[in-house]
Amino acid sequence: MAIQRMDNVLIVVDDLDAVIAFFVELGMELEGKGPLEGRWAEQAERVIGLDDVRQDIAMLRVPDGHGRVELAKFHRPKAITPEPKDAPANTLGIRRIMFAVDDINDVIARLRTHGAELVGTLEQYEDTYQLCYVRGPEGIIVGLAEQIG
Repeated sequence: MAIQRMDNVLIVVDDLDAVIAFFVELGMELEGKGPLEGRWAEQAERVIGLDDVRQDIAMLRVPDGHGRVELAKFHRPKAITPEPKDAPANTLGIRRIMFAVDDINDVIARLRTHGAELVGTLEQYEDTYQLCYVRGPEGIIVGLAEQIG
């Protein structure tokens, strides 16, 4: 077997605290936050192919412990902003992370307090799921799915 598990997804952000608050409101748990420094910073530079890196990172995990989101705020070199900033769903690259939730309407309401907006509409797929995409801080899109059937 080639893959044991999916460990984490990295999202590069500008406002680390706002994005942490968004994911914590979603229900993720903050494992840790701080600067990437010391010996690991030198190794990370070699892994990511950038020199003279200075960044802060945060790691959040889903409550069941089977997935993580890593956030990185680059101070040096400066992060590059994609165009357009709020890219549509058919833009190449990673577009969203999907989460299963207990109460989709409650989650949407709580995320709205962090500036989140529905990308399209909340839809029901047969008698199985309610689904939607929500755009949060920094244009991050999360998919929400509530099993109903």
